[in-house]
Amino acid sequence: MAKTVKLGILFVYVILLFASCKEVPVTERKQLILIPESGEMKLGEDAFRKIIKESKLSNNRDIVDKVKKVGSRIAKASNRTHYKWEFIVIEDDSTANAFCLPGGKIGIYTGILPYTKDEKGLAAVIGHEVGHAIARHGAERMSTALLAQAGQIALNLIVDVDDPMVLDALNRAYGLGTEIGVILPFSRKQELEADRIGVSLMDKAEYNAIGALEFWKRMKQGRQGKQPLVYLSTHPVDDKRIAEIEKLLQIKK
Repeated sequence: MAKTVKLGILFVYVILLFASCKEVPVTERKQLILIPESGEMKLGEDAFRKIIKESKLSNNRDIVDKVKKVGSRIAKASNRTHYKWEFIVIEDDSTANAFCLPGGKIGIYTGILPYTKDEKGLAAVIGHEVGHAIARHGAERMSTALLAQAGQIALNLIVDVDDPMVLDALNRAYGLGTEIGVILPFSRKQELEADRIGVSLMDKAEYNAIGALEFWKRMKQGRQGKQPLVYLSTHPVDDKRIAEIEKLLQIKK
């Protein structure tokens, strides 16, 4: 009997693995995702409402309108029509950061605006964050973690996304605790992949992709002699990221 149960569990895992193989947009990398997109989007919506409630939103109409304008163009280029796109600007000059939660919830901290400078730079930031979202990097990371844990958690996730234990796992995977409020930093491989997707989205949205290279160079300069900027912590080293974007721009020529 025990052997039969084990074989049954193994069979379920094999089915899940085959049924959950996805392909990243642009890069076409194969990935494993066990999280239903509907549940992922619900988490993003809930977290976004919490962030809005706990943050000071900018009332600078010019900045907010520019973020919405650029964001809308990038969002359209992503071809995710089922996402409910929203854009906010958070008043925090000490935080050079941005995020895009599942389902298209985008936040820009005012601290990153000196580095974006213009619409091209802003498109680079938003394109990068949207790249994470449409590649479902957070769901991929959590799926990998779930596979390393008890099978029951993974199965509960597939069956019932409202399970408190599952929601807690989702929150940890996305780094959506109150003390963080943004997506957990991704792996270096995913960061470079988001850069590549972001450049592609900029191109589709008719923004000069050179703006991505200029933006990251400004971010590198901003790090000199200072503590690492939040936006770059746990990310690829500056020179590596810049070199990879330069390669992408050479391919485009």
